[in-house]
This record gives sequence, C-alpha cells and structure tokens, in this order.
Amino acid sequence: MGVQLGDIVLKQKVEFEQLRGRVIAIDAMNSLYQFLSIIRQRDGELLKDSKGRITSHLSGLFYRTANLIEAGIKPVYVFDGEPPKLKLRTVKQRRAVRKEAAKEWATALKEGRIKEAKKFAQRAGRVNEQMIKQAQTLLGYMGLPWVQAPGEGEAQAAHLVQRNDAWAAASQDFDSLLFGAPILVRNLAITGRRKLPGKDVYIEVFPEVIELQPLLKELRVTQEQLVDIGILVGTDYNAGIKGIGPKKALELVREHVSIKQLMKTELWEKFEVDPLEVRDIFLKPNVTAEYELKWGDPDPEGIKEFLCGVHDFSESRVQTGIDRLLKGQRDLEQVSLEKWFG
Repeated sequence: MGVQLGDIVLKQKVEFEQLRGRVIAIDAMNSLYQFLSIIRQRDGELLKDSKGRITSHLSGLFYRTANLIEAGIKPVYVFDGEPPKLKLRTVKQRRAVRKEAAKEWATALKEGRIKEAKKFAQRAGRVNEQMIKQAQTLLGYMGLPWVQAPGEGEAQAAHLVQRNDAWAAASQDFDSLLFGAPILVRNLAITGRRKLPGKDVYIEVFPEVIELQPLLKELRVTQEQLVDIGILVGTDYNAGIKGIGPKKALELVREHVSIKQLMKTELWEKFEVDPLEVRDIFLKPNVTAEYELKWGDPDPEGIKEFLCGVHDFSESRVQTGIDRLLKGQRDLEQVSLEKWFG
C-alpha cells in the first residue's frame, strides 16, 4: 500500500496536455498489480490465452502505454529488484491476504455471489517472474526503455528524476517523495470517473502533480522530517504507531524535530523495528546510475506476433493500439523538432 500521506500532501490537478513531451518514470510493479486487479471478467477471472496463460497484465500494459504515448508522454517503466529485508514481513502479509482472497473468491463463485466474487478476485492477483519478463519483452517491441532497479523501483524512479533523466516519478503511492523524487505524478492513467471501492459511487479523477520542495515548504519540514512522518504513520518496512495519522505525525515531528529525538519519549518503545533502519532505506536507497534510456521505433510486426500470434489477442484491437502508438511517436518527434528549432 505504501505510506499514506494523502491528508497532508499538497496536490495540483493538471491536464494531460501539461505533461506533453515529459519523460515520466513509472513504477512498473504498481502498474502490473493494477492491471491484474482491474482487467478481469465479470466473475473475477483474469484474461487468458488459449493455453491458459494470464494476459491481463499485457493487455493493460499495451493499451495504457499506447494511450500515454498518444497523449504525448514518454514513459520509462522501472522494475523492482531485491527488496530490503525489513520489507519481507510486508511481503508475507500481502501473500497471506492474496491467499485468503483467493479462497473467498472460490467460495463466492461456488455460491453464485458473482459481484462479491469479483471483489475478492481483485485482491488475489499476484505478479510473477514470467509476467515481468513478458512485460519487458512487450516494452522492447514497443520501442520503449525500461530500467531494472537493484532495490525498490520507486527509489530508482526517484533517482531518475533527481538525475534529470525523467521529469517526474509516477505512482499511486507517496513513497517516491520519501525517496526524494522532486516531482510525483499520481492518477497518470486514471481519467474521467473512478468507482470508489465497495460503493456504487463515482468520482471525477484527474492527474495530480506533487512537487517536493513546495510541499516541504508548506509543511515547514525537511526531507528527513518528511521521512520521519512516514515512519510514524507506517511504511512498507514498519507498521507505524497505532493512532497516529499524517496530521498527528506532522505535529510530533515539528515538536521533537526528528525520530532520533523521539528516542527520549515513550513512543520509542511502540516501534516494532528500529526506525533508524527504516530511515536509512529512504535516505540512502539502493539505486544505480548504470542504465540507458533509449527510445526506438515500435516494431508493429513484433507486437502483433507477440500479442496475437503467441497470446491470442484480437488483431483489429492490437492494430488500433499500434496506430495510436505510431501516431503518438510522430507527434512526439514533431514536438522535439519544434523545441529544437524554436
């Protein structure tokens, strides 16, 4: 789930046109899990090819990425590497949740509770190594670069932005800010209306841009203190302190200056892990500068063979996606020429 800082984060709604021509580093695992959650049949079953292989992630990746490129965005997908040891507990918890959701899904299907079945199914999705390799293969055919992080993908995405190799990091989580991303984009691919979880209520959704330095200035904290706020609330590496939300955490950090000062209070005993270790994960992340961002020409025949020939996608739909991909690429090249000669 990532760190929950929504209540104190300063967000700015933007139009897709304002992101045109921008290189944006996208948390690949975050995206793949989204696809496995939302791209399902009525009963919750994932899309599969004739050999029973899951294709929901490929469908989401291809069509969403084609949409982004048509909108003038240059995406770079960043894949997770080895997670920090402190994340292993979170990983185990998530696996347990998915396993339980799978059981509930099967029970709901057996009892004919189709609507509930899909809800449980959406929680049961699991990204495996084969899916990751398939996603990377597809990106290659689309002419798009991707980066393999040595550690957390969001940390690496933040590093790309810090090095000016990308304009912003994109994720639904706020962790990128704690990793020091100068700019975070949320709701990058969610446009129009979105259904609230568990309710028949829809809300209007727009892309949001969050700039780190204005946020720190607004909150009157440093980057280190923002990390401390996250630790108090809870991250993927620690549970946080029960009863402390973003606003209360902000008050505590302002009062005590840092997590280190909290060692002198009773709050210290409520941490189940050493918060200073968590702090180091964010402030000294495991990232690499050894990557190459190179955009190439899409390979329409390669795309069709991979999606249609191997995985039974509809040729007409895939061709439509390819047309949007090629159009977006031409438009981006035109924008680059205009900037060069303008």
